[in-house]
Amino acid sequence: MNDKLVPSVGTCSVMGTASSMAIVTEALGMSLPGSASPPAVTADRIRAAERTGAAAVALGTSKITPSQVITPKSVENALRALLAIGGSTNAVIHLTAVAGRLGIPVDLARLDALGRETPVLVDLKPSGSFYMEDFDAAGGVPALLRELKPLLHLDALTVTGRTLGEEIEASGPGFAQEVIRPMANPIYPQGGIAVLRGNLAPGGAIIKQSAADPRLMQHEGRAVVFEDAADLAARIDRDDLDVTADDMLVLKRIGPKGAPGMPEAGLLPIPKKLARAGVKDMVRISDGRMSGTAAGTIVLHVTPEAAVGGPLAYVRNGDRIRLDVPARRFDLLVDDAEMARRRAEAPVTSPTAERGYRKLFLDSVTQADQGVDFDFLRPPAA
Repeated sequence: MNDKLVPSVGTCSVMGTASSMAIVTEALGMSLPGSASPPAVTADRIRAAERTGAAAVALGTSKITPSQVITPKSVENALRALLAIGGSTNAVIHLTAVAGRLGIPVDLARLDALGRETPVLVDLKPSGSFYMEDFDAAGGVPALLRELKPLLHLDALTVTGRTLGEEIEASGPGFAQEVIRPMANPIYPQGGIAVLRGNLAPGGAIIKQSAADPRLMQHEGRAVVFEDAADLAARIDRDDLDVTADDMLVLKRIGPKGAPGMPEAGLLPIPKKLARAGVKDMVRISDGRMSGTAAGTIVLHVTPEAAVGGPLAYVRNGDRIRLDVPARRFDLLVDDAEMARRRAEAPVTSPTAERGYRKLFLDSVTQADQGVDFDFLRPPAA
């Protein structure tokens, strides 16, 4: 599988974070039309590189600035594209950070609202069946944007100096293919990413619903808790681990400050005793990230994270958790009085460092809903 996933140079052939961000960047208007999808070894990629170089030189003498291209309208276009491709959950954080540098908020409630009306149109792994080279042969991002046209802000400026609508028209008519579906025939009726809220994630959490098991989208189960990545590594494959397929695996302290650095550790492995029995998926929960290549019923970016005293920090083995993706709810079934008692019994102190880059990071990094970026790189609030 490893040999075939990336058989040559370039990024992986499925909708991982690299492919997702290339598509998002093109939809944002910050890269040239048709440049996101050509495979690395093709002449198309060389031509895209040459056109990009020429465009960069031209931009150096033009009056177009990044702040003219990256606007609330273009950010919303990029989010629409992300939802329609079943893209990487990492792209939510990256786009939030990029927009945040210009003072443009990416509101999770708005993201979820967009997701309810933007179906997944690209039949590409892990949400579908095809690969990135198939997406490119089907017309790439221009073909996708042509299908999304009724939902887009067509007057958004791009780095070419033309609007997104003008670029879509210039890309020509569509043609028969199977990878990019029409709006009337999506592979998933809503956007690939859903936003969850509840007492376990008051600041929000996300799930790639298009790559999750439909049977687990409404599920209540017992928490099997791992305090950090080391605890997970030490116990996940033990035969005496008290776990069943109906339980929910909970991993704490892999968020922005907890790890630190929010690693891609959210794809918790199925415990070996369950994998041997044929279990392929179960609900997994963390304040971390996962690779865009990953699939499963996995709740990520739980905010606030455990390391700063978010509710996730106080989840204990045996607690009941209810996940209801259609209702966008994610709740710990423990009453407020018990949670207050737990907080008083074991208060969480946010991690700190005495000096150097680690101190800068821990003092300044934001939570997932703010892009996991340095707070001093965002413009001051108006």
